[in-house]
Parts: sequence; C-alpha cells; structure tokens
Amino acid sequence: MSTVNTANTSAQLSPELKKRIRQDVQSMHAYAIQDSVGMVKLDAMENPHRLPAHLQVELGRRLGALALNRYPDGRVNDLRRALANYAGLPEGFDIMLGNGSDELISLLSLACDVPGGSVLAPVPGFVMYAMSAQLQGLAFIGVPLTADFELDETAMLAAIAEHKPSIVYLAYPNNPTANLWDDAVIEKIIIAVGEQGGLVVMDEAYQPFSSKSYLDRITRHDHVLLMRTLSKFGLAGVRLGYMMGPKALIAEIDKVRPPYNISVLNYECALFALEHQEVFAAQAVDLVQQRERVLKALRAMPGLTVWNSDANMILVRVPGTADAAGLVFERLKAGGVLVKNISKMHPLLANCLRLTVGTADENTQLLATLQKAL
Repeated sequence: MSTVNTANTSAQLSPELKKRIRQDVQSMHAYAIQDSVGMVKLDAMENPHRLPAHLQVELGRRLGALALNRYPDGRVNDLRRALANYAGLPEGFDIMLGNGSDELISLLSLACDVPGGSVLAPVPGFVMYAMSAQLQGLAFIGVPLTADFELDETAMLAAIAEHKPSIVYLAYPNNPTANLWDDAVIEKIIIAVGEQGGLVVMDEAYQPFSSKSYLDRITRHDHVLLMRTLSKFGLAGVRLGYMMGPKALIAEIDKVRPPYNISVLNYECALFALEHQEVFAAQAVDLVQQRERVLKALRAMPGLTVWNSDANMILVRVPGTADAAGLVFERLKAGGVLVKNISKMHPLLANCLRLTVGTADENTQLLATLQKAL
C-alpha cells in the first residue's frame, strides 16, 4: 500500500500536472487538524461526554444489523422528520441534510454561484464561509467586527449595499468569539439583504448551549435559512448538519446535493441519538454549568481578558508581547492541554486563545495549567 505525504504533495507535482490544478488551490493551505494524542482535547468545541455504556452496546447492535451492502434508503427521510420535530420546524418549511455543516456551506456556494456573485460575513468568523466561496470562484467580503466583537452595523449595511452579496452568513453565536449579536442589528441586516435579493444564512452550530435561537423568527423572511449541526449536540464524529427554511428555497439548494450524501451509519446514529435526546440535553446542561464555572475562574486570573460566551467555547486574550498567546499555547500543550491558538487568524484576535469547555476534570486541569502558563 502506498502512502502520500500530503504536506509536500504540491512540491512533488510535475509542471504538467500543476497546469491542470487551479493556481489559487495550489496557494491555499489545507484545513489543519492538531495532533491530540495523549492530550486533554479542548481545541475543537466537541462535546466531551461519550455515550453511556449501555447505549454504546445498544447502538452497536443496531449499526451491526444495517444493510451496508445497500445504498441509503427512505430511512433518511425518517431522520429529516425526526430533526424537524426536534427543532420545532414551522409549518410550510422544509429541512435539508448535509455531511456536516461544512457540506451545506459548500452546497450553498455551488447553488448561488451566479455571475458577479459573492459571499459576505463578519470577520473573524467561521473559516469555511470564505473557503467555500473561494473554492467555488465566488468573491468573499469579510466585514470586521468591532473591537468588542459586535456587529459593525454601519459597515455591514454599507458592504451589503455596495457588493449586493448572494449570501450573507450570520453565526448565532459566532465562532470563534462565542457571542450573540444584537437582534435589532441582525434584523436591519436581514432586511437590507432581502431588499437587494440576497440570501441570509443564520448559522446556529452552537444552539445546544445558547440562550437564544432565530428559529421562531425565520417565518418573517422568505430569504432566510437556518443551519444547525449535530456535532455540538454530541455527534461530531457522525458528521450530520441540517438546514431549515422555506420549502421553495430548500428545494432549489437541494438540487445540488450529491445523491446518498448521508450514509446509513450517519442517519442511524442520528436517529438513535434523537431517540435518547434527554441524555444529550443533560450533557448540554452540564457543559453550560461548567462554562460558567470556567468563566468565573478565568476572570479571576490577573491580566486575562475574557469575553462572555453563549457557546461551548470561551475566547480569552493573554497579556504580554506580540506572541504571548503562542507562548502560553505551547506551555499549555507541554502541560498536556490542547487549546486553539487563533492569535494569527485576524488582527482583532491578537494574543487570543479559544478554549473549549470540557468535563469537570478537564476544566480543572485546564485552569491549573493555564494559571502556571500565565
């Protein structure tokens, strides 16, 4: 069996092959996943709780009985109905499934790739908004947040008027800043996008931990889609995202979805989880309580700037020189705790680290190691 060193693949390509691959792709960096072996893994906003042992056994039996020799069947529609019921989908709306939210974002760029089309989002934000736009050949317009990571109403409205974007993404709460934005400003942005014929996607990836949702308001606007994922629910390894919106709009986006994009393993795991949703709801309650505990402890650490969170992550800024965050990150790593160093992601994130909320024991280790690292 041959292996490929993906880190050096582009350097090994022949000049002839390089001509066949887009130049912008060759200049891109692949999405990096940190090595977490042996670490307290607090870098990717995962739910740290595993299934209880008796449910692991039950799920194993169920997955073992699946017809893996067959393509996915109508059972996937059972999952669509179960998710619609779980989310409280309003009458007259529909739901579309993706292999994680990442696929849904890519499909939106594919469906909305019209001449002169563009994607607009506040920055810093989820990196896949810009990446999916670039890969589809769409312009990406990033509108900086304020210094406190709030929406810049004036700048957002001006950018919408100037660029008339095909898609505007609003994460609620935002990644990596973990905050909710002002509802009145969001409403003005939605109205402005609607007036120029664009689409707004509310990304509620962290809804299980948030105090608010936009679901009850999407009925007011026929150009708004709401996207969620089961990753933060507790199924990051299953890769299951879903998007809700007016039936006519979902029907158009769904035309570019690959057939059988949700495997039998994906949908059966998701159905099983929804049948036991009280287990995951209890985990979310625990993580929200742990978040408040960690926030309190972080705010007691001298020199640390800590922002409020409505997600299962916390944004902090460490004191010190230009690369203080990098130094603290390495000290945490040496102490067996892996977080995310986002200090180079955007100028507004200078010296910032993103900490995932873990179990009680993991958070204890994080806080103790961070105290020493500072």
